[in-house]
Amino acid sequence: MFIQTEATPNPATLKFLPGRDVLPSGTLDMPTAESAKRSPLAARLFDVPGVGGVFYGTDFITVTKTGSEDWQHLKPAILGAIMEHYLRGEPLLADGVGDDTHDNGEFYDEADQSVVDTIKELLETRVRPAVAQDGGDITFKGFKTGVVYLNMKGSCQGCPSSTATLKQGIENLLRHFVPEVQEVRPVS
Repeated sequence: MFIQTEATPNPATLKFLPGRDVLPSGTLDMPTAESAKRSPLAARLFDVPGVGGVFYGTDFITVTKTGSEDWQHLKPAILGAIMEHYLRGEPLLADGVGDDTHDNGEFYDEADQSVVDTIKELLETRVRPAVAQDGGDITFKGFKTGVVYLNMKGSCQGCPSSTATLKQGIENLLRHFVPEVQEVRPVS
C-alpha cells in the first residue's frame, strides 16, 4: 500500500491520500480525541503523540498537529496507523455514524430561502472542491442581515491564510453572484 502526502496551506496540517475511498460522501471533522471515538482510525491517529485533529474527505485524511511537533517525526507514525487500519480491513466509522457535512442548526430567515439556495450552490460547486484539494472543507452555517456564516474544517480551521480565503476569495465570489451578501464570517 502506498500513501501519498501533500502539504496544505496550513503548516499545522498534512493531507494523506491512501489511494482508496475514505468516506463514501461528505466530510467528517474530529477535532478532539473524544469526537474521534466515532472512528477506529481516528482514535488510532489520536494515540500518536502530537496529533490534535483528524478530518476525513472522500479520498483523503487531513491530520492536524498540536504545538511545535515536527512533521518529520510525526509522519511515520501517522502513515503506520493509516496503513495498519487499511491492511486490517477495519471499518472507518462505528456502526450508525454518518458524515457531518450537512450540519443541522443552520440559521436563516425563510424569506431568504432563494438567496441561501444560491449561496449553497456556489459553495458546493465552486468553493468546496477547491478547498478539498487543500485538505479542508467549508460549509454553510447561516445567513443573517447580509452576512454569510461558514464552518471551516480540516486544514481550513486555524489556517493562517483562511482570512484571505474568506475575504478575497469566497466573499468576493458570493458578492458578485448574490447582491444580498455583504460579508462572510467564520463560525466556531
